[in-house]
Amino acid sequence: MTRSSTTRPGTVRFVGGGPGNAGMLTCRAREVLGVTAVVYVDADVPADVLRLVATDVAVPQELLDERQAAMDEAVASEDKAEIKRLKNAPAPTAADVRTAIGEPKAIAKTLVAEAKKGHDVVRLVSGDPMTCDFASAEITAVGRTAVPFEIVPGLTPATSVPAFAGIALGSGHLAVDGRRDVDWEVVAQGPLPIVITTSSSHLGETQKALCEQGLGASTPVTVTSAGSMTTQKSADGSLSELASLGKTFDGELVVTLGKEAASRHRQQWWESRALFGWNVLVPRTKEQSRDMSDRIRDFGAVPAEVPTISVEPPRSPAQMERAVKGLVDGRYEWVVFTSANAVKAVWEKFCEFGLDSRAFSGVRVAAVGEKTAERIRELGISPELLPSGEQSSQGLLEVFPPYDPDVDPASRVLLPRADIATETLAAGLAELGWEAEDVTAYRTVRAAPPAAEIRDMIKSGGFDAVCFTSSSTVRNLVGIAGKPHARTLIACIGPRTAETAAEFGLRVDVQPANANAVELVEALAEHAQVLREAGELPPPRKKSRRRG
Repeated sequence: MTRSSTTRPGTVRFVGGGPGNAGMLTCRAREVLGVTAVVYVDADVPADVLRLVATDVAVPQELLDERQAAMDEAVASEDKAEIKRLKNAPAPTAADVRTAIGEPKAIAKTLVAEAKKGHDVVRLVSGDPMTCDFASAEITAVGRTAVPFEIVPGLTPATSVPAFAGIALGSGHLAVDGRRDVDWEVVAQGPLPIVITTSSSHLGETQKALCEQGLGASTPVTVTSAGSMTTQKSADGSLSELASLGKTFDGELVVTLGKEAASRHRQQWWESRALFGWNVLVPRTKEQSRDMSDRIRDFGAVPAEVPTISVEPPRSPAQMERAVKGLVDGRYEWVVFTSANAVKAVWEKFCEFGLDSRAFSGVRVAAVGEKTAERIRELGISPELLPSGEQSSQGLLEVFPPYDPDVDPASRVLLPRADIATETLAAGLAELGWEAEDVTAYRTVRAAPPAAEIRDMIKSGGFDAVCFTSSSTVRNLVGIAGKPHARTLIACIGPRTAETAAEFGLRVDVQPANANAVELVEALAEHAQVLREAGELPPPRKKSRRRG
């Protein structure tokens, strides 16, 4: 019998990160990034793509040993700066992301060494691995070894960025990397359209070379930077203007030459979205605002999440403990949830006592809005009552049944809420004959002020709009960062929030028909479109310009 004396090697996977927009990654790329603990990336891979790297993969022991060895070496050498850096570094509880440095053969050697330890390794590059010279060289080097490898293709900037700029390349085009040695005579004589991946520093020599090789100076040109991103910019003109078109652009550029570039304005879809290029302030945490921020991106804007409150447990747990015991003992006829935070607080207390959703048996559950209801359903509980109109406490009161002693076994309603909750709901339930028990499920405290850059943007009009989702977000944002500039559009989720904004002297521009965070964003987009059609362009800057 033959026994293997070596560790079975892992697989090296070369993954294409696409043009920059994380939504353009393939399903296979997302799958691989979500399950691999060791990832080597290029410095130009955008943060949005890196966020898809696994966050809960078990880190190999060797990586933990490496961190400890680095600490031992720093201690031995009395390198205080390095000791401080390692102590402050986040615990390696997720994938280890490393920057790929060196020549292709050296990087390939590192990838193979990691794989031979038994680790699966991802080599993440921008665009597509097989159309990048350095990545192709790494693949060739790894292919000469016994380590298994896989290629996960990605969209190339040469094909995807023109599409984001509204340019239809058709069935054939010539793609060139203008930052490398190029035979411009062959390029100039080739078929149009021509797509050149380059940088602003190479535009001048590209223009000169193409003109010298006979390509017409009047050939239509589009230069696009940050292609596929919400910061994308495009400039149009002719080949004779190429050097000046992109001189204010940074990073990788995609240049498209040909009549297809001249007709792109009839096919624009990315840069023509209602909020394209806007900076929208969202006074919530990233976790609270995920759906809202995604919708903001859908309309082409860049959301900036700024927490205005911090959620903390009650100072004394006794009140919540009695409430949970009352739920189990049948003390309450209803439990009314007014926020996802309240749902989370009650569920955490349930888990602490070893309870589950069965403890809600015999208790009717109501939610103040659909988002809160979604959080309840995630726990396996179906709320029986939601507002049919306005998603608010007042909207819930309009549909809440009055207490009927002949029908309702108990008259008590449990309201697990924040410590600063208003009395609207409790007072309204009392008018309906119910005995409402307000219980502090969590405390909300004002968050620390945001970074100075964010505060300056708020006060100077750097944000094109701000979306307030509650009265407390208005009060706390003004408290920690100051009032938004007068030219910033103010969007409020409902009438109570709008009233609070008005109290602080803010002009409320947008309010959706339903108090829903996603509908708030949609209402803002509709308002922006109305202003644009009326010729009253709001603060956002126009991102596309035409030359010549």
